[in-house]
Amino acid sequence: MSKKDNIMEKMTSELELIERHVVMLKVTKENQPIGIIRLSEILGIPKHKVRYSLRLLEKEGLVSPSAEGAKVTGRYNDFMDELERSLDDLRDRIDLLKALFSET
Repeated sequence: MSKKDNIMEKMTSELELIERHVVMLKVTKENQPIGIIRLSEILGIPKHKVRYSLRLLEKEGLVSPSAEGAKVTGRYNDFMDELERSLDDLRDRIDLLKALFSET
């Protein structure tokens, strides 16, 4: 495997992980309170991956556990707004990178 393939693989893997966390957060908001098994069924993701994502989202203060299941916290809307701005910034950076490649 070339270094280029390794870099692209890492980038893709990180984006897929972020996507999973964000989709799980959105599904949690829409179905709260929701448990691990139900999240796994809705998303088609293994339970151990759901647990991992929920732990990360809890650590970030975006979800809180309860006896009935996970619920989003008051930080949800601010996080989603921040995420949208960050994605716009990333798109701009990607466009700049693409422009650099078209110059060569």
